[in-house]
Amino acid sequence: MKHRGGFTLVEIMLVVIIIAALSAMIIPRLVGRGEQAKVKIAKSDIAANIPTALKLYELDNGIFPTTAQGLNALRVKPTNNPIPQNWNGPYLEKGPIDPWGRSYVYVSPGEHGLDYDLSSKGKDETSDKDDVVNWQ
Repeated sequence: MKHRGGFTLVEIMLVVIIIAALSAMIIPRLVGRGEQAKVKIAKSDIAANIPTALKLYELDNGIFPTTAQGLNALRVKPTNNPIPQNWNGPYLEKGPIDPWGRSYVYVSPGEHGLDYDLSSKGKDETSDKDDVVNWQ
């Protein structure tokens, strides 16, 4: 009689049990990482990406965009006063949207002793606990 190649039911069950055990150890560590990544992206945008674009705008025009002009002034030349005379943008490649799909909050002049306040409401738009801000 010829010997047939293949796996026995016991071998297949053993592999399934090993994969399940590994999954049980790894998956809990990965849960919540997506939210941590979004917070890090927002912090990076607020600490470096958007401020760099704002500084370039300010270097070209001598002022930061007003609250009314908003961060959209970094993508499209504002048509309301004060109209920037040396606008050399766009200063950002894409719209300033936070990782949760909302626009960043921009106020200029800032209310916290800065030239401008820049923040994200975080995951929970109603709570201040998860806000990402540039004044702390």
